[in-house]
Amino acid sequence: MRVLCFLGLLAVAGASSAKVTPVQKVIQLMEGMVAKGEDEKHAEQVQFAAYKTFCEQTSAAKGSAIAEAGETIEILTADIEKYEADAANLAKGIAQLDEDISGFNADMRAATAVRDKEHADFLVEEKDHQESVEQMGKATNTVEAEAHDTAQTAFLQDVSKMPAVDAHSKKLIQSYLAQDQDELDAENLAAAGPPQADAAEFKSQGILDMFGKLSNKFEKKLADCREEEMNNKHAYDMLMMDLKNSVDRAEADRADKVTAKGKALQAAGQAKSDRADTEAAKAADEKFKADLDATCAEKASDFAERQQLRTEELEAVNKAIEIMGGDAVAGSADKHLPALMQTKKTSFVQLSAATDNPSQVRVAAFLRAQASRINSKVLSALAMRVQYDPFKTVKKMIKEMVVKLMEEANEEAEHKGWCDTELSTNEQTRKEKTSSVETLTAEVDELEATIGQLSAQITELTQNVADLDAAIAEATSIREQEKAKNAQTIKDAKAAQVAVAQALTVLKDFYEKAGEATALVQTKKAAKQPEVFDAPYTGMQGGAGGVVGMVEVIQSDFERLETETEAAEAQAQKEQDDFMNDSSTDKASKATEMEHKTTAKTNAESKLTETKKDLDGTQKELDAAMEYYEKLKPSCVDAGVSYEDRVARRKEEIQSLQEALKILNGEDLAFLQKK
Repeated sequence: MRVLCFLGLLAVAGASSAKVTPVQKVIQLMEGMVAKGEDEKHAEQVQFAAYKTFCEQTSAAKGSAIAEAGETIEILTADIEKYEADAANLAKGIAQLDEDISGFNADMRAATAVRDKEHADFLVEEKDHQESVEQMGKATNTVEAEAHDTAQTAFLQDVSKMPAVDAHSKKLIQSYLAQDQDELDAENLAAAGPPQADAAEFKSQGILDMFGKLSNKFEKKLADCREEEMNNKHAYDMLMMDLKNSVDRAEADRADKVTAKGKALQAAGQAKSDRADTEAAKAADEKFKADLDATCAEKASDFAERQQLRTEELEAVNKAIEIMGGDAVAGSADKHLPALMQTKKTSFVQLSAATDNPSQVRVAAFLRAQASRINSKVLSALAMRVQYDPFKTVKKMIKEMVVKLMEEANEEAEHKGWCDTELSTNEQTRKEKTSSVETLTAEVDELEATIGQLSAQITELTQNVADLDAAIAEATSIREQEKAKNAQTIKDAKAAQVAVAQALTVLKDFYEKAGEATALVQTKKAAKQPEVFDAPYTGMQGGAGGVVGMVEVIQSDFERLETETEAAEAQAQKEQDDFMNDSSTDKASKATEMEHKTTAKTNAESKLTETKKDLDGTQKELDAAMEYYEKLKPSCVDAGVSYEDRVARRKEEIQSLQEALKILNGEDLAFLQKK
């Protein structure tokens, strides 16, 4: 296919210009192929560089996300294991507590059963001992009566059969009962003599002594039995109380463990849910990364193969150009086509001399038009040189310009990648540091406001304490003055009452005597002279009643003064005590509050110092990032024209230069553009 295209272009080129040999035309076409191949190779490099950057950044981001998810899964797994282990341990503890509670309840039931049996045995034993004591009393009464009737004999026989009576006592009772009728008859006869009576008395006394000992023994057993019952009941009550307390503690502990187990299981469930979500997200990221890495690796392999093919193609074409331009081909063309070469040489000499070669003029006009269209200073400057420089110099200059523009494109692509990385990193740094500066500034402002507020509150509390001290001092001074005044008033009132009492005594004595004297006078006057008084004289201003009444009122006033002053003193002292207590409490509260606020202020000031230090360091880091950004702006931001516009314009400049080379080589621009 390439051969057919090549022959077709060769045929067209041969028809279009009779001044160019076929060999020269082929060389020109191959040079155009090289330029186009290099341009496409470079464009492909730029394109793959951007794709590779995307692959690396995206894969790295996904790798970080996968690593973070793995760490999160490990943490959640450890948390789940811990929560489940805690729940298992709590379940064991609950089971143990259930077993303990069951054991305690079983112990209480067993203790109750034992206690019930002990109590029943006690009742039986107490009854036996009680009946034994009563039987001993009856037996004693029977023996003392020395009655040997049938009923009494049967009673003593029953006593001898009591299980609590020992063998010796039983034998003594049986001996007493074994007295035969002959001995009884002998006791009734005078001839029986004292020895038989002594023997009977001796046996009766032995029985009584035995009954007395048995009675004491039974009473002791009864007392011991009751004491043992009391001790057993006390021990049972203490045991039941201890077991019940153990059950209460175990049930409370069990409730706490059940609650803790529920929380542990809930936390484990939440952690499992979070782990499942994280594992799903991690699996999705891993699949995406694997697919991306596979696709990127495949694209990288394809790119390497394509670049290798393009390189080999360019090497082959350049080798062909070298061969075609050598003596074997071009030399033969010069040798066998002298007329054409001479014509061409003559034409070039003329064009060089005239400096107005039509192709060169066309190239200059084309470059000026392209420079105006894409606003390219490079093409504009080159158009001026093309118009006046020699023809060979122009071609070389255009080729060098094409190479230079391609090199600039490569450098700018690398610089663009570096700028993107640096600008992205710098922007992230500036955002982080700006956020940190704003946060720290807000903390500083808040701490300063807090410190100011605390200072104002401390000042206010200090003034309040000072005001309280002043009020306490003033109240104490007033109270002391009032107390002294009240004491003096009470003292004066008491002294006045004593004096008034003395006055009342004098007045009452006087008026009593005066009343008696008046009555005597009237009696005497009644006998010697006519009556001149309407009523007996009882003293001035109403007599004794008026003066004494007023003095008594005065005395009651002093009494009331004493009572009211004492009451007022007591009330004032109570109010003073209440005021002092309230003031002391208020002062202690304010002192404590002031101490707390002073501590809080100290802590806030310490934190403010640290925060300002952090703010200063962060601000310096932000300033450094801003300074570095300003350094990046001239080459990465403030270029005037966007990177895409520069790439597009440079591409058009290269295409324009390649078209200019084609024009200089005599190709039909319109035809090539159409092709």
